[in-house]
Amino acid sequence: MKEFRDFLLRGNVVDLAVAVVIGAAFAALVNSLVADVLTPVVGAIIGKPDFSNLNFTINGSQFNYGNFLNALIAFLSVAAAVFFFVIKPMNTLNRLRGASSEEEASELELLAEIRDELRAQRGSN
Repeated sequence: MKEFRDFLLRGNVVDLAVAVVIGAAFAALVNSLVADVLTPVVGAIIGKPDFSNLNFTINGSQFNYGNFLNALIAFLSVAAAVFFFVIKPMNTLNRLRGASSEEEASELELLAEIRDELRAQRGSN
């Protein structure tokens, strides 16, 4: 039992649980964005907000491409939301952190040079 508790309390499992909860909340947010904002805009431009009844028939076989269009719009909306609200900010943060780590590296190099100079001065005395 202790081993299982230790497993659950490890950082990766807790991080994963938090990610799932936040992901579910984010999915609800994006679904609302698609249903309540983007679909009416598409409907205003094209004429109807729901494409599920669009189809065509070839040799008696009916192709319901409207459902695919709805799924495609939802997918592209989710992909855009993830890109602009998650990926771009993370890339910006990583770039900023990279710049600060470069500054830290040059600061460490400077400190090493100072140390070497002090050692050289002590050695010549």
